[in-house]
Amino acid sequence: MIDASTELFGVTGYPVRHSLSPVFQNALIKWAGLNAVYLAFEVPPEELPAFVRFAKVNPVRGFNVTVPHKETIVPLLDGLDETARRIGAVNTVKVENGKAYGYNTDWIGFLKSARGLLGRPLKGVKVLVLGAGGVAKAILYALTREGAEVLLWNRTREKALALAQKFPVRLVGSPEEGLKEAELVVNATSLGLKKDDPPIFDYALLRPGQAVFDAVYGDTPLVREALRRGLKAADGLSMLLWQGIESFFIWNGCRPPYETARRAVEEYLAWRKRGS
Repeated sequence: MIDASTELFGVTGYPVRHSLSPVFQNALIKWAGLNAVYLAFEVPPEELPAFVRFAKVNPVRGFNVTVPHKETIVPLLDGLDETARRIGAVNTVKVENGKAYGYNTDWIGFLKSARGLLGRPLKGVKVLVLGAGGVAKAILYALTREGAEVLLWNRTREKALALAQKFPVRLVGSPEEGLKEAELVVNATSLGLKKDDPPIFDYALLRPGQAVFDAVYGDTPLVREALRRGLKAADGLSMLLWQGIESFFIWNGCRPPYETARRAVEEYLAWRKRGS
């Protein structure tokens, strides 16, 4: 029951109405027996400072951060944990005593998902990462921490160059160049989020034996084509769930079961499909 003591959690981004975070986070809240609710806050970039101020003076315990706010929220916070500082992007905020502190759990979500996809550790694996935004930073942190050999490409080369100063990666001039070597291909851009997004590269160039991970969750063209070609492939749903469980731990001090989160999403998607 929602009452005057109910605590508030949420996710902010723009757009964010497609988010599955409220679906599984509210299931986790129920699992933990908390008097709380998790909502989606669609906040345009120019309103982000006002949203952070709102969170500090209301019963908000914490919130997740998604595109396009993961980097721009950093200077609005009162502090960062060491991992978020090294990554340079925040996807989790904890509010305590009127102050907001930033964390990053995306890297954990990606690491667990990529290990599960490949069925082995990432040390020594050649990985092509496409993108240089907040998600890409967390993925690069995870990969280089694990000892993977990382090839990086971004549409804006200056951003890729900046990340090459921060992480031990090798820049490639095009996705096609990186595809010649990569064992794992990772889409860390937002392309695939919208139905009319263009392809990131010619998916016909995917090779047998490669694996594909798309940080965008859902039935993306990249994952669909990879599976059609018989490759190991996964969208970003498992990454979303694992990072959300780590966020829940930061806020509440316990880690709910992964299956609780997964089941909630599967039931919701089945319900939505029946209604369509």
